[in-house]
Amino acid sequence: AVESSPYVPCILCRECYLLAEQNQLLKHMITEHKLVIADVKLVADFQRYILYWKKRFTEQPITDFCSVIRTNSEAPLEDQDNYFLLCDVLPEDRLLREQLQQKRLREILEQQQQERYDTSFHSMCMFCDQEFTGNRSVLLNHMAREHAFNIGLPDNIVNCYEFLAVLQNKLDNLQCLYCEKVFRDKNVLKDHMRKKQHRRINAKNKEYDRFYIINYLEFGKSWEEVQSEDDRELLDNLEEDWSDWEEHPMCAVCLFCEQQADTTEKLYFHMQKSHGFDFLKIKSEHGLNFYQQVKLVNFIRREIHHCRCYNCQEKFQSKIELISHMEETKHVTFLPARSTWDQPQYYFPTYENDTLLCTLSDSEDLTAEDSNEDVPVVSEDTSNLKALKQSSVLNKLLYKEKKRCAEQ
Repeated sequence: AVESSPYVPCILCRECYLLAEQNQLLKHMITEHKLVIADVKLVADFQRYILYWKKRFTEQPITDFCSVIRTNSEAPLEDQDNYFLLCDVLPEDRLLREQLQQKRLREILEQQQQERYDTSFHSMCMFCDQEFTGNRSVLLNHMAREHAFNIGLPDNIVNCYEFLAVLQNKLDNLQCLYCEKVFRDKNVLKDHMRKKQHRRINAKNKEYDRFYIINYLEFGKSWEEVQSEDDRELLDNLEEDWSDWEEHPMCAVCLFCEQQADTTEKLYFHMQKSHGFDFLKIKSEHGLNFYQQVKLVNFIRREIHHCRCYNCQEKFQSKIELISHMEETKHVTFLPARSTWDQPQYYFPTYENDTLLCTLSDSEDLTAEDSNEDVPVVSEDTSNLKALKQSSVLNKLLYKEKKRCAEQ
């Protein structure tokens, strides 16, 4: 067997197994030769590791490298067994594992660097069949923004083509990516993932580990161990001075295009200059309170998402055609009738984690009385205070409390 071969040999005999049948080889070595390899899942390159030790075992006795573990030590000598443990306590083994880890890390970083600057990427969205070319980040950002499906930052992912193929295969087999249940048809699967918010991957599925750079960074550690160490370090440093903390601003996205800004002022200026939509002027002229602004933003986002002009209700094939139409006809400037968008259904965001909604505020020129108008709070009728006091539910609660105290 050689490194280019799909087979991996047993360290102590001529038996060979396919690389994908690693567990069968390990089982063979335990049952036939009583040889155990410790922490084999943390060996970066299993084939090279086995080939190295196969060569070394022909040069020196197995006891020079392995710890001997005797089982049934209190039984008669013929019933006792000796098992041989190959682990990184041996300096040579640890050095080999570190070298294989460093070699694998260099290969992965080279692959990731190539994918980062690759402009020949070509793939389709798994949720809307839209086609993307150029760089992988275009597709990943689209799925995160349009479908709330986030598998991580593009720079944290490696072997992106293979990763997407694995996910697509699960969807083709009608399997949820998060809970991994199988459904009877595609529509039921889509409804399940949307309603249960399962548009994410299962972090406990080890199948995905090879697609994330973090799993290659530290020798002998999985991403969960690295993450838990980071958490412990954070807890240990709670008393440290945080005066030099610099918060990274969250970017809000334009209502009509993909432009992002780290402040609402910059975003409002962009929408006014590029699209002729003056949000602050509309807010002031219509006296919009916070809740009405939320409904307006969600209404516009939904209409734009469906490529539909919110003024004339004409539908278009793409967002580019829609925005061009709205700017040419000035439909972007004027709102439809208030009854169209001032509806309870628009309390719910069109996109998950819409940063623009978090930056909205009440109009400064509204009076306190106006700012409470249309706020969905149900109050008691105060027109007849005497009748209200007599019929209030508080009377019943007070009566029960007095009765309980009297009984005690």
